Amino acid sequence: MSFHPLTRRSLLTGTAGLAAAAVLTACAPGAETDTGTDADTAPPAPADVQTDPSTLGDVELVVWDQEVRGSQNDALVALNTAFEEQYPNITINRTSQAFDDLKNQVTLALSGDDVPDVVQVNNARADMGQFVKAGQLVDLSPYAEAYGWEDRFSPSVLSKVRYSDDAATFGEGNLYGLPQTGEVVGIFYSAEKLDALGGEPPTTWDEYFSLLDAAKEAGEQPMVLGNIEQWPALHVFGPMQAHFVDTEEVVKLAMGNEGASWVDEQNTAAMEKFQSWGEQQYFGPSPNGLDYDTAWTDFTTGTGVFLPGGSWLGTDMEAAMGEDLHFMAPPPAKDGKLATTGGTGIPFSIPANAKNVDAAAAYIDFITSDDAMQIIADNGGMPVLRTRELAPESGVQKEIYEAFADVSTDGTLLPYLDYATPTFSDTAGQGLQEVLGGQKTPDEVLQDFEDDYSEFVNG
Repeated sequence: MSFHPLTRRSLLTGTAGLAAAAVLTACAPGAETDTGTDADTAPPAPADVQTDPSTLGDVELVVWDQEVRGSQNDALVALNTAFEEQYPNITINRTSQAFDDLKNQVTLALSGDDVPDVVQVNNARADMGQFVKAGQLVDLSPYAEAYGWEDRFSPSVLSKVRYSDDAATFGEGNLYGLPQTGEVVGIFYSAEKLDALGGEPPTTWDEYFSLLDAAKEAGEQPMVLGNIEQWPALHVFGPMQAHFVDTEEVVKLAMGNEGASWVDEQNTAAMEKFQSWGEQQYFGPSPNGLDYDTAWTDFTTGTGVFLPGGSWLGTDMEAAMGEDLHFMAPPPAKDGKLATTGGTGIPFSIPANAKNVDAAAAYIDFITSDDAMQIIADNGGMPVLRTRELAPESGVQKEIYEAFADVSTDGTLLPYLDYATPTFSDTAGQGLQEVLGGQKTPDEVLQDFEDDYSEFVNG
C-alpha cells in the first residue's frame, strides 16, 4: 500500500506539559561501556554489560525519531530532558521527522557509517526484517537480559520485535527494538445510536453481526470505513478474521511464517463475510472512494453506528463526540479468547554501525522504563506497559487502555497483516479493496494473498 498504516497509528495527540520529567530523576537505567559496533561484531555477553551511563564519558547521542505529533513529541521531550538531567555527560542530538521521511532516510543511512545511535524502525518485514537480514541492526538480547526487559514486557509485545538471525522467522528469536506505546484495533460506537437500536455492546461476533443487520434495517449506516488509501480495510478484516480462523494460523499468516495457508474454508468464510458487507453497503455506498480522515470525521458528525478502527483515533474523536463515543475490544476470537489486530508504536532500535551502542541501550532502557510510562500517559499517549494502572478514570480513553491491557496480557495481539511479507501491504490493501468493490471474488483475492505468502516463505 502506498500509505502505510503506521502513519495513522501515530495520530495520538495531547497538550500536557513537561513538568512530569521530574518523575524520572529517580530512575536508574543501566548502560555498558561504549564500544562502537558493526554488522560483524558479536553483541556483548550479558555479564559484560555495565549498569551506569555516567561512566561512559562525554557522549553525543544521535537520536532519529518520528514522534512529531502532540503527545508523542511532548512525552519524548520530557523524557530526553530527564535523561540529560540525570546523565549530564550525555547530550542528545535529536532529529524528529514524519514517518515516511524517516523511513526513507533510514533505508539509505543504514548501509553506511554515518548512522544515528538510536532510530525508530517500523517492525514489519519490509523494514526491520530487511535490516535484520542485512545485519544492519544490533541484536539487543544481551541488553534485554542485563536490564530485565523480558520481565518488564509481555511475550505478546516482545514478539513484535523478534526475528531469527536470518530474518526468516518473525515473532521468535533475537530482540531488535523496544516500543514505548501500545495500540489496539477495536470497535468505536455511538452509545446514543446503539441505544436507539435497543442494543447492548456485543459480547460475541454473532451479536455484532446481528446489530449490523438491525442498523441497516433501521436506515442507519452500520459501519464507517474510508478505504481510498487501501490499508484501512486491513483494520476491519484483520480482527474479524479471528472469528473464523484459528488465532495461531492468523499469527503465522500475518508474520509471514511457514505452516499456514490463505486458501482454506476458514479464510474463505471470513473473506465472504467481508465481501457481503461491501455488497450490502454496510460501509455506505463507496468506502473505496472515501479517504480515511474524512470517514472518521463523518462518524463524529453522525454517520454510522460503529467504526472499526485503531486506538489512535480516540483523542480526536472524543473531542468531537464527548461521552457519546465508546470503544471496545472486538468480541472473543474463535478459541474464546480475546484476539485483535494491534501491537506497538514504532520501536526504538540501534543501528549496527552506531558509534555509541552502550549509551544508546541505556537511553532505550530509560525511555521504556516504568516511570517513562507515567510520563507518556501524563502527556496523552497510551503506554505499552502499566496500561490498565495508568488508564484515565473515565471516558473512551479508559476503555481503550483497558482493551489494550486485556488483549496484550490475557489475549493475543494479532500482527498487522501487512507485516507478512515485504510486498504484502500492497497485495492485501489492493485485494481487500477489490473484494469490497466487487472487482474480484473472495477466492481470487485469497489466491493472490496465498501467492505472495507462499513465494515469500518458500523463498
